[in-house]
Amino acid sequence: MNNEELFEKYLGIAAQSYDISPDAYSRYSVKRGLRNQDGSGVLVGLTRIGEVHGYVLDEGEKKPDVGNLRYRGISVSDIVNGCTAENRFGFEETIYLILFGSLPNKTELEEFTQYLNSCRPLPRNFTEDMILKAPSTNIMNKLARSVLAEYSYDPNPDETTLGNMLRQSIELIARFPVFIAHAYMAKAHYFDGKSLVLHSPRTDLSTAENFLYMMRADHKYTETEAKVLDLTLILHAEHGGGNNSAFTTHVVSSSGTDTYSAISAAIGSLKGPRHGGANAKVMGMMDDIKAHISSLTNEAEITDYLARIITRQAYDKTGLVYGLGHAIYTVSDPRAVILEKAAETLAKEKGREDEMELYRIIKRTAPKLFADITGHDKILAPNVDFFSGFVYSMLGIPRDVYTPMFAMARVPGWCAHRIEEMTVSSRIIRPAYKSLSNRAPYVKLDER
Repeated sequence: MNNEELFEKYLGIAAQSYDISPDAYSRYSVKRGLRNQDGSGVLVGLTRIGEVHGYVLDEGEKKPDVGNLRYRGISVSDIVNGCTAENRFGFEETIYLILFGSLPNKTELEEFTQYLNSCRPLPRNFTEDMILKAPSTNIMNKLARSVLAEYSYDPNPDETTLGNMLRQSIELIARFPVFIAHAYMAKAHYFDGKSLVLHSPRTDLSTAENFLYMMRADHKYTETEAKVLDLTLILHAEHGGGNNSAFTTHVVSSSGTDTYSAISAAIGSLKGPRHGGANAKVMGMMDDIKAHISSLTNEAEITDYLARIITRQAYDKTGLVYGLGHAIYTVSDPRAVILEKAAETLAKEKGREDEMELYRIIKRTAPKLFADITGHDKILAPNVDFFSGFVYSMLGIPRDVYTPMFAMARVPGWCAHRIEEMTVSSRIIRPAYKSLSNRAPYVKLDER
């Protein structure tokens, strides 16, 4: 047999060895996905960092409720409203809040912003040696590799004292925008045939401004663009310890490993289409809808095509309307509520109000349509992914960078969860799996 034929043989053998009947999960009361029977998460830890509220338990029964997201006890809506009222950027103070547990005063915010900006430049020759010499078609994989490469440039990479982990965290948070911008430029040059344009970060700009500055050849951006991007960073900065990437950070950190290994693992988690890659699924669905309707504002035509999606006749034939519904939020996702308003503002500036109306029509009609067709009574409110891709597209950000931007926003939360795990816990996370293999004796090679 040649290698191709051998592999086909191995594939057939493997297919038989990884089969578990769905009934077995019920028989052994396995909480798949660490979810309870009602869909709520299994309580596996305690945290002071983030709180995700989407329902209430009334005499043991799960009841829908208006969603709320709090960072260190403070509502994200209040954070956004506070920064908006003062017409200033808010991601830097959000980072401070998540890492240190309290809002900074004016002096503390200025000092922290300066410290953060001083950490932005990458180590000498890092871009040349670690990014340009091995470009990747996927920016998330390149980002993970860049984080792992930081280990080699750290004079004290393995120490897990609070001070060392905090230093590493701030450096990573500061450098994520540079990693991503340079990784995208390398990808665009080596795989898409575009000119190689690399910009270094500036110490006088916010995180949002720096990212737009580095991503655009002419450095130009409007104040609205920078403020909207800053808003998306605030909204994505943290989402409790139970989301897949934060939980990954807890699990990997509980082994006692280094910061770079833990954060790169979180990046791997976020890359998945069921987690951070979800906004790409929304954008793919929206592209498909646009291709099959004659008007972005024709509600009847849009509803007819949504019905085809729900009945598995169109798009990817899964029956899912991407961007609607959430594992925790029921009545509303507070991030989506805030982001919808920002999308409306940006749509007016960019002349894309017809597209905004398409999103409104889907938001309004899809939940009832889904219920009528499937008989499912679950509330399907828009989640943050429903609007985030549209916002990024209006900012002129390439789709390759949508999920990496999520990582750029979320790394403060990951770092805080790592520090929390390493500080308050002394046990490795080790849940149980029941083996379903039949016990068998070892058979000598000549007797098989």
